[in-house]
Amino acid sequence: MLQGGLVAGGLLLSGTAGRVWAQSQGALLGLPKVALVVGNSKYRQVPLKNPTNDARAMAAVLKGAGFEVALKLDAPRAEMLSAIQSHVQVLATKKGVGLFYFAGHGVQLAWRNYLIPVDAVVEKTEDIQARGVDLGSFLKGITKAANPMNVIILDACRDDPFGDARRLEQKGLSQIDAPSGTLLAYATSPGNVAADGDGVNGLYTEHLLKELKVQGAKIEDVFKRVRLGVRRKSSGRQIPWESTSLEEDFYFLPPPHLKKLSDEEKEKRYKEESALWDRIQNSRDPAPLEDYLRRYPSGNFAELAQLQLDRLLAKQGEKKIQIASAEGNPYTKGSAVASTDRKVGDSYTYRELDLSSKKERTTFTSTITRITDTEVTYSDGRVTDLLGNVRRTSDGLLFSANQYGPLEYVVGKRWVTRFVTSSRRGTGSVEMHFQIVTRESITVPAGTFNAFRVEGQGLSWGHSPRLLQIRRKDWFAPDRVRGPLAWEREWQAGPDVLTAERVELVSYKES
Repeated sequence: MLQGGLVAGGLLLSGTAGRVWAQSQGALLGLPKVALVVGNSKYRQVPLKNPTNDARAMAAVLKGAGFEVALKLDAPRAEMLSAIQSHVQVLATKKGVGLFYFAGHGVQLAWRNYLIPVDAVVEKTEDIQARGVDLGSFLKGITKAANPMNVIILDACRDDPFGDARRLEQKGLSQIDAPSGTLLAYATSPGNVAADGDGVNGLYTEHLLKELKVQGAKIEDVFKRVRLGVRRKSSGRQIPWESTSLEEDFYFLPPPHLKKLSDEEKEKRYKEESALWDRIQNSRDPAPLEDYLRRYPSGNFAELAQLQLDRLLAKQGEKKIQIASAEGNPYTKGSAVASTDRKVGDSYTYRELDLSSKKERTTFTSTITRITDTEVTYSDGRVTDLLGNVRRTSDGLLFSANQYGPLEYVVGKRWVTRFVTSSRRGTGSVEMHFQIVTRESITVPAGTFNAFRVEGQGLSWGHSPRLLQIRRKDWFAPDRVRGPLAWEREWQAGPDVLTAERVELVSYKES
């Protein structure tokens, strides 16, 4: 379809969220690629088995992917600092793609993260700052280097790094938001610990090495597959985590012929994915959902698949770890998980405003009257899935499976959705690209909230003879309210604005 190609090709999308999707997929491939790989095993206090093995294997894979690699094994503090300084200087000079990998002990103190050299002897927590390597200082260095992209991978969350006598109040690493143009990857979720592994490599790096060798995999898909593999292998006790601010796709091993898909190819791929999802969406077996997520880690139904997988694994007894609270942490906007714990009787009142004049048009109230394993029905006739994605509007318009809202909220997250709408007047299609752009304070009649702002742009076709452009902003505080706080929506056909509205939460009652 021509319309689908317009979205993917970037003819429509501009602005904060839109420019993410308009970038050339191959723009970074011609740049120099520089990696610093550090593996520390021979600690004086608590030695580790796998980090040097992990570092050697990582260096080999990166060299095979065209990186110029500096490898440091069992590095004392002076050597680590010198290597990091050299790495930053090379990035500032070559303006290429940078990658930093560290395997070893890492800790957090006062929300800052420290990588531990092999010669560090920590007798009290105050020693960490002077004898560790401050990750924050390194991040400032690469920001100043102003190279276009950086990847930072930390397999550094082992338990008990200094022995029982110096137990830290907070486990693992602290959550931080990735600087501009950076993907930051942890071996496990902030505030949790990672396994060193029983094999040649640590659990996280074992899966990372495997996925880095997959030709044609985009960088964020690589880490999503790693996350799934580690989670399943550890039965939920270790779940990798990423923060990203990347604005372009990157391939460790690009496809043999990197080219833009034709509209026909895109349509064929969507139909194949949609048909697969139709077959497995109500599966009671995790395996088909895992297979879908490995095949389509950033797919049109990936958020829905992840939710269904979470529910099935919980029923099977998985004790999924949770990200530690980031309240009071000055280095992150934090994260949240969408609540599916809706109750019959939950009620939400909204007011609708003209977006330009801000004049109130109407108010409406929706109260939950029925909940099944897959759907939530409201008093006005509206039906949603468990994440709140609309499946039927109050005036009877039907939506196929869609993911307007994500399962997890963290600044930088991106996702897509494409679906079909149908009514007595016929059918149409919608394709949207979303990004969580910030977390900010928002005041609506229901109160003031610390909310994630989601921006989305896309196209709608088939509903009318004209191609419709869609722009949205949505605000969510899933840790406080299960419904949206506000949304703005604009529908445009060529130069003509057809709809421009803002809807705000006036009051709510949740049990």
